[in-house]
Amino acid sequence: MQKLYECRDRLQAQMLHDALAAHHIHTVILGDYLSGAAGELSALQFPVLWVVEGEDYSLARQLVDRYLQDPEPDQAPWRCSRCGEMVEATFDICWNCSTIRH
Repeated sequence: MQKLYECRDRLQAQMLHDALAAHHIHTVILGDYLSGAAGELSALQFPVLWVVEGEDYSLARQLVDRYLQDPEPDQAPWRCSRCGEMVEATFDICWNCSTIRH
């Protein structure tokens, strides 16, 4: 198991987990409920996404890097190839079905 990415919150961790699962990459999220224990104080540990199979790490890293890239300022909304939902240009993953933009 290899550490892939420390996420900013539970939502981002779950979106990345689901997007990687769509590419048959098995991941686990560790530390995802520790921030809830902090209450109104800032959390000291954020959810961490781990790749289970070592041979999947390289592709997972590429997909996460693509997700983290800022979109081009002139990009328009895009239609998901899987469910047909319109998605804002700032997102590379469909909010409705977690399909990655192609």
